[in-house]
Amino acid sequence: MDPAGVYATSYSADSALVRTRAQAICLVVFLALLVAAPFVVGPRLLAISTVMLISSVVAVGLQINTGYAGQINLGQAAFMGVGAYAAGWLATRFGMPFWLTIPLGGCAAAVFGFIFGLSAVRIKGFYLALTTIAAQTLFHFFFLNLPWFGGSNGLQLEPATLFGFAFVSDRSLYYLCLVVTVIMTFGAYGIARGRHGRAFVAVRDDDVAAGMMGIDVVRTKATAFLVGAFYAGVGGALWAYFVRFVAVDQFTLFHSIWFIAMIIVGGMGSVTGALIGVFVIKAMQETFVTLGPSFVELFPGLGGELVFALMNVFLGGVIAAFLIFEPRGLMHRWNIIKRSYRMWPFPY
Repeated sequence: MDPAGVYATSYSADSALVRTRAQAICLVVFLALLVAAPFVVGPRLLAISTVMLISSVVAVGLQINTGYAGQINLGQAAFMGVGAYAAGWLATRFGMPFWLTIPLGGCAAAVFGFIFGLSAVRIKGFYLALTTIAAQTLFHFFFLNLPWFGGSNGLQLEPATLFGFAFVSDRSLYYLCLVVTVIMTFGAYGIARGRHGRAFVAVRDDDVAAGMMGIDVVRTKATAFLVGAFYAGVGGALWAYFVRFVAVDQFTLFHSIWFIAMIIVGGMGSVTGALIGVFVIKAMQETFVTLGPSFVELFPGLGGELVFALMNVFLGGVIAAFLIFEPRGLMHRWNIIKRSYRMWPFPY
């Protein structure tokens, strides 16, 4: 719902992402704050912000796959790992630059995801979730046993370079991840608001009715997995250049579950909700990591392992609370507040 007096007079204006001057100003200010962040925050917060940017790319891809298309995916971390390994292998084996290895890592993950997307044609729900867990298992098996990827030793990468400039500092890596995240996010908005996004939503709501309306359900489901895996692969490639080391234990089923948690907390079926979910979940995790040593000092009997377990219990409780009391996430609650504000003082 737009504010009173704001209405579109053309199709391009009606489909525009930024519709008012206030929205444009807020977007510019937000991007300016992101650009200025490395000069304001310390090294630890800058590293956390970089991880949030990488996680945002992966979570947005999962949002397209699960939130928009309704295809349950518990293997997003595996697709992320495929992209990381592909980028690392291309960089170390063939010396490709990062501006080629990052999209090619996304393509490798997309091919891997497309294979499992074909299984979504005939199964759904719980059985589809089991299939994506199989993707997680196969990822660990292949990359631990194939000789080209270092086995349990993993892969080590050289820094990303562009015209002789090496992305080795925290600030330069942050800006690299920021540029890629902005591009991928605006691409996700374009997909969600375009023809493919509407097809994803139609298949999610009722695939039988969508097929009767002329939507190719088979291609739509497979495309949703392909797009979601591509985003995960790009995020994995960014992660590879961020830590400059890739190993299978960085991409576990546990990480896939946290990506699911991010889109649940932020709001299913919303690109902005995925970004909000990443911020909330990562902020909670880092708060526990920061306060953990203080709890151990106050209560020596707890121990570090118990504090880590309590963090997972608390975050699991937060997810359960959202599923019970706010199943549509924070973005849905924000839309309700915004709609109520714009309609006030009228009750209709």
